[in-house]
Amino acid sequence: MKIRKPLVYIFLFIISFSFAQNSINYKAEREKIHDLVHTKLKVALNFDKKELNGEAWLTLKPHFYNTNKLVLDAKAMVVKQVTLNNQKLNFTNDDFQLEINLPKTYTKDEEFTVYIQYTARPEKVKDKVTNIISASKGLYFINANGIDRNKPTQVWTQGETEGSSCWFPTIDAPNQKTSQEIYITVPNKYKTLSIGLLISKTTNGNYRTDYWKFDKKHAPYLFFLGVGEFEVIEDTYKNIPVNYYVEKEYAPFAKEIFGNTPEMMQFFSDKLGVEFPWSKYSQIVVRDYVSGAMENTTAVVHGEQAYQTTGQLIDENTHENTIAHELFHHWFGNLVTSESWSNLALNESFANYSEYLWREYKYGKDDVEMYQFENEKLYLEGQNEDKSLIRYNYDDKEDMFDLVSYNKGGAILHMLRNYVGDEAFFASLKAYLKKYKYQTAEAHQLRLIFEEITGKDLNWFFNQWFFGKGHPNIEVSYDYNTIRKTVTVNILQHQATTFQFPFTIDIFEGKKRTRHRVFVEENDASFIFPFNKQPTFIQVNADGVLLCEINENKVLSDYIFQLKNAQLYAHRREALLEIAKKQEEKDAFNAVVEAMDDTAYKIRILALEKVDLINKSSKRNAIEKIKQIATTDNKTLVQASAIETLGKLIDPEMKPIFANALESKSYAVLGKALVAMYYIDKPLAIKKSKELPDEVRKILATPLTQIFIESNDDAELPFIAKSVVSGMFLFGDDTTKALYQKAFKKISKSNDTEAIQNLVSDMVVKGKQYKSFNFDKVVINLMRTMVKDQEKSTNSNKIKHVAIIKEAMSKLLE
Repeated sequence: MKIRKPLVYIFLFIISFSFAQNSINYKAEREKIHDLVHTKLKVALNFDKKELNGEAWLTLKPHFYNTNKLVLDAKAMVVKQVTLNNQKLNFTNDDFQLEINLPKTYTKDEEFTVYIQYTARPEKVKDKVTNIISASKGLYFINANGIDRNKPTQVWTQGETEGSSCWFPTIDAPNQKTSQEIYITVPNKYKTLSIGLLISKTTNGNYRTDYWKFDKKHAPYLFFLGVGEFEVIEDTYKNIPVNYYVEKEYAPFAKEIFGNTPEMMQFFSDKLGVEFPWSKYSQIVVRDYVSGAMENTTAVVHGEQAYQTTGQLIDENTHENTIAHELFHHWFGNLVTSESWSNLALNESFANYSEYLWREYKYGKDDVEMYQFENEKLYLEGQNEDKSLIRYNYDDKEDMFDLVSYNKGGAILHMLRNYVGDEAFFASLKAYLKKYKYQTAEAHQLRLIFEEITGKDLNWFFNQWFFGKGHPNIEVSYDYNTIRKTVTVNILQHQATTFQFPFTIDIFEGKKRTRHRVFVEENDASFIFPFNKQPTFIQVNADGVLLCEINENKVLSDYIFQLKNAQLYAHRREALLEIAKKQEEKDAFNAVVEAMDDTAYKIRILALEKVDLINKSSKRNAIEKIKQIATTDNKTLVQASAIETLGKLIDPEMKPIFANALESKSYAVLGKALVAMYYIDKPLAIKKSKELPDEVRKILATPLTQIFIESNDDAELPFIAKSVVSGMFLFGDDTTKALYQKAFKKISKSNDTEAIQNLVSDMVVKGKQYKSFNFDKVVINLMRTMVKDQEKSTNSNKIKHVAIIKEAMSKLLE
């Protein structure tokens, strides 16, 4: 689902929005009274009212017990009539459910089809607990009236968790499976996208009706409707259409962004032993999307952060993990669906791990280790100790979409893979997918499949990692016996619950490495290993498989050896960070400089960021090396980091390097070069910054903001204002956030009406977009600050500005 990283996870930290579970109420799977069999819809959009006029034909049957009443989820709908076999039925409906009296009692073998004529009113959907208008509308009209010239008119849906019942009546639960067909009537200028294949288009004057049909079974939350002016870029996998729906501006870049999709489909099909199970695969990018992406069956939707141009893609396709993630859901989540939100890990943990699998296959060891480290780091740094992977006692189903279900779950699957072995792991996944295809499952069924394939009892693993909380927090110490030539590795666990786990230990004698595999069963465990000569170094969790925190005492020489000899990116990174703290010692400084040659590009970047070039005259060799990196490294992100490091020297001798970098096709290099040039030739840097095309300036908003704020260029405040909210909350390190906080204060007090308008307009958009994360409250507080700043100022436009800000506040409070 709803990929929420990295943007939304950053929100969680920034605004301290708690997902803590206070309830002990058991959240059961939705009881199956009726089974959905087939859903047929005819819908037409009312852009003026932001409503949908619809007709639904729902085919159902009792699950087991005889029934004479049907209850459907139908949020904020006006239901005009309900019939069965042309006979009108009595019904009642409120803001949440539609209750229908059936004309007779039906048995479990009898199917029936009810017809419902209705109007969906997504702007009136309420939260069931608070009974106030909800941010989760299910159906979203973007710039419906077309007033905003900078934004296209679009309509799209978001079904997970229970948003589908905001635009058509259904049983909105993940344990339901239905085939579907839909007729969508829209103005001719729009394209549509839905589930399955486009069977026909029928034009009637200025309108067209597109008919989409899907014969397989999937859950109601996976329905999708998308409408807008899109270019469709065609691709294929075998005989399956693979299409990319993008705005015209991004059509030239669509295959650069999404072009690995067919190869991913082939790779995942081969790896799982289960061929891609659907008739097509489309991906669409929409505006103001409420999450990162969503795996609607055959019609994946992405937020506009997927849009990138060649200058960005040269550096890195930042959306590639998401593309893999949503595709993998078409096996784990769509083909086999978690029966309840408590079992969400059966969807999201597997999709998270698919990112690892793809990068391992496509980009190799260093790349996937960098990915694994950052994936686990997010979990380890979050407040997740009190949450199990499978949870039946959450407060709100949305709470399940967190760093445990995603990041920790992916790490757990990696541990399971390593414990049972590759062959057994993928054989088990194949068996699971085949047994439960087009059905639902829970975690115990996954365990039983693994036990059947491997012959192992895995209750201990699932109880500990799927149903238990936390992770090992380990203290490691060493005792050497030089007479017996043995070393004892002591492993002491500090967390409340004792974990059992396989553990790898590398013992180095000189540069000769011997790997030992042990199994830790006790809270306080010790393992004795022989050696021929005194070990030079010992690396625990040497394969990096165990999700844990480790504390051990090391000295500088240990870290230098670790940096030079450890196999894993995470271990080299740990060593480099410690070494960088002691660069007053020559060995430490030299080790940092040597790390600029590391095979992992993020180690090279970290070394460039951390190198201490104070007393630069004595460090000419290191500076010369950095100059070479700035022009020759095979990774543009490393080149950019080298330019940033050289820029800190404020040395006019570097001007030719910066000037050359200003011609780079890489936006990362260009952005760093502009800032570096600013500190040695301000007029040139400012001139170049102002000459850039608007589309490039937008992408380089952060470095340009730094230049314009530093130079007090108030003429650029309207431009800066468009990026302030994202810069303060959505991306970047502390330095970036501090920059945008400074920009916010400047704009908040300014007399520039356009800048004020741009800032509050963006606040309204972001506040509404992330309202479910309480971000609207954060934005409201910022607007109150702006009002106070304006009221205290001597600005000639302050009355006008206060009115603009208060009008924006009212829009958020609607």
